[in-house]
Amino acid sequence: MAIDYQSLAVPGVQALSPYQPGKPIEELARELGLDPTEIIKLASNENPLGPSEKALTAARQALSELCLYPDGNGFNLKQALSGRLGVGMDQITLGNGSNDVLEVIARCFADPDSEVIFSQYAFAVYPLVTQAIGAKGVSVPAREWGHDLDAMAAAVTDRTRLVFVANPNNPTGTVHKAGAIEAFLEKIPANVLVVLDEAYCEYLTGNEYPDGVELLSRFPNLIVCRTFSKAWGLAALRVGYSISSAAIADVLNRVRQPFNVGTVALSAATAVLADEDYLQRAREVNSAGLRQLERGFDLMGLSYIPSAGNFIAVEVGENAFGVYQALLAHGVIVRPVAGYGMPHHLRVSVGLPAENERFIDALAQALTSSGLSD
Repeated sequence: MAIDYQSLAVPGVQALSPYQPGKPIEELARELGLDPTEIIKLASNENPLGPSEKALTAARQALSELCLYPDGNGFNLKQALSGRLGVGMDQITLGNGSNDVLEVIARCFADPDSEVIFSQYAFAVYPLVTQAIGAKGVSVPAREWGHDLDAMAAAVTDRTRLVFVANPNNPTGTVHKAGAIEAFLEKIPANVLVVLDEAYCEYLTGNEYPDGVELLSRFPNLIVCRTFSKAWGLAALRVGYSISSAAIADVLNRVRQPFNVGTVALSAATAVLADEDYLQRAREVNSAGLRQLERGFDLMGLSYIPSAGNFIAVEVGENAFGVYQALLAHGVIVRPVAGYGMPHHLRVSVGLPAENERFIDALAQALTSSGLSD
């Protein structure tokens, strides 16, 4: 007797589709018979510099402990984060990437009787974790590709338990300044938790942008999420964290899985926090790369969404997926974002100067072959 195992899953999971990450280099090489060394990946918002030497050294030293379980409390990393951010160690929750923390938050504070608010075009994990736990997701229409904070605040009801805000937002790259975020937080009831996802905050410079950690003392219902996967260059090791009140962190740590961050990851993340030179180089390469990509788009007459992250969304027309496939044939991997409701755009991560230039050249050829360029 055949059993439909999908039907045995809880209702929220039955309706889910698996998250589609950016195509790996190895997969494209197999599919098209390309030399992996000739492929460039600009699809997953990774740091093109490669890892910090300090992180590599710490990771190598940690290999001798592979037979032992990691420090389940992440003491050294929490201590380093505490010193850098000026928060108590009891305010920090570590995760296997920030996605892990986002899921823990949803599991702790939402249920099938509650609502979770997020913005149109926001990070796909928000609706995913909401649906998985059976809560009602409320997607608020975007304004100019970004969060309409006024509309999101107005969408809060007695059933609302969580509001997700990505600043900067992925995949659009839009960002709100400090005053807008503070005004939004003031409108949210104290019993509704706001998750401020700052995965790309290290790329922001200037006092006009908010620092979520500095807002915690004024807004006890705030949870700030950050990651080591972007500017800190440790995407493969999967280290994320949240900062909140100690009371909220205590709840999160009751659900967080033990040993969810491995020893090598803990060691590398702790070490990279002391590498300010690496972080500054990452910012400089990213800023120059964004300008390089924008110039290329301007020369081709393409519209794009100005970005505060380490990626940019460019509008390439109705045949965006065809352009994406043409780029693959050139050995260039970018990210289609039709799944985000942006079928005419592609999202491109910032690479090194030569990688950016190769993408621009390949895009011009892809547009020509698709009949979308003069």
